[in-house]
Amino acid sequence: MKKWIASALLLAVLVFGSVIGFNMFKAEKIKEFLANRPIPEFPVTSTSIKLEDWTPHLRAIGFIEPTQGVNIANEVAGKVVKINFESGQKLKAGDALIYLDSEVEKANLKAAQGRISAVKGNYKRMSSLFQKGSVSQGQVDDAEAEMLALQGQIESYQATISRRVIRAPFSGITGLRNVYMGDYLTAGSDIVRLEDVSRMRLRFTIAQNDLNKIHIGQTMDIFVDAEPETTFKGTISAIEPAVNFQSGVIQVQADIPNTEQKLRSGMFAKANIILPTLQAQIIIPETAINYTLYGETVYLLSEQQTKEGKIFLQADQRIVKLGKSKDGAIHVLAGLSKSDVIVTSGQVRLSNGAHVKVIESDILHKPAEIPAL
Repeated sequence: MKKWIASALLLAVLVFGSVIGFNMFKAEKIKEFLANRPIPEFPVTSTSIKLEDWTPHLRAIGFIEPTQGVNIANEVAGKVVKINFESGQKLKAGDALIYLDSEVEKANLKAAQGRISAVKGNYKRMSSLFQKGSVSQGQVDDAEAEMLALQGQIESYQATISRRVIRAPFSGITGLRNVYMGDYLTAGSDIVRLEDVSRMRLRFTIAQNDLNKIHIGQTMDIFVDAEPETTFKGTISAIEPAVNFQSGVIQVQADIPNTEQKLRSGMFAKANIILPTLQAQIIIPETAINYTLYGETVYLLSEQQTKEGKIFLQADQRIVKLGKSKDGAIHVLAGLSKSDVIVTSGQVRLSNGAHVKVIESDILHKPAEIPAL
């Protein structure tokens, strides 16, 4: 019995000993493999920093509006007896658009004009008789008052008739006509939209912190979705004198020549206000920037040497201070210097001190034509 127990214990010791020994052997081999394994090198693209001239700009958005635009309406009620324009017609200032019925006013005017000669003659006779002492001053005054009242009545009829002819207040292009022959229009009826499209305006807002960067006469590039291949040039023409205390922004207005009449009021527009050019600035691709909660960084490349004397490239993070961006490039204010080599793509897998290898890639090149979705 004792021999059996001893044999079992010996067998157990051999089994557990072999397992422990195998695990120790395995761990040693893994350690040896890791020690001899080459350090991985991550493929990246890079660029060497060169000083360039940089023309920054302020971005803004707004809506296109006409220099002059109005919904033409009638001041007095009446029936339309003549229409003198069509939809989309070019008009000059003072051109008649529609005529409202004014027969009653014309008849009253004719009757008043028929009486004016007699009233004036009566006033002259009264004045002459007063000089002879035949009438009193009161009779002369009554004759003069009657003459002036009739003249005022004539002018009132003429003004009423004139208001029944609706005219263009300025030169421009009409929109869609909203009236027809025989319509009875109440006062204030919408007749047609008239706009002067020879020059347009863009009204937009900027932050009050950027107010010292703009001035009257400053040029800007304007873009609209309807003309994606065209850059419209504008000039700042007015700056609101007060800042909105609730939002901290200020309104700005720019004039835009519209000789080809490609711009229409109501268009959504994006604008770049061009600022003075800065000489010898550090400009890098936006793809090189790593945006984190703790700030923006880039990876710098530098040559290092192993203990065995092998040369390799190492990536190290560098904190940078950024300015404005434009067309895929960004202005670096601090953190980099001339001739630094930075990673432009492939930095997702990198960490501080990682080994890298530079490869050629056209992944960052803009295609000649953006594929449709």
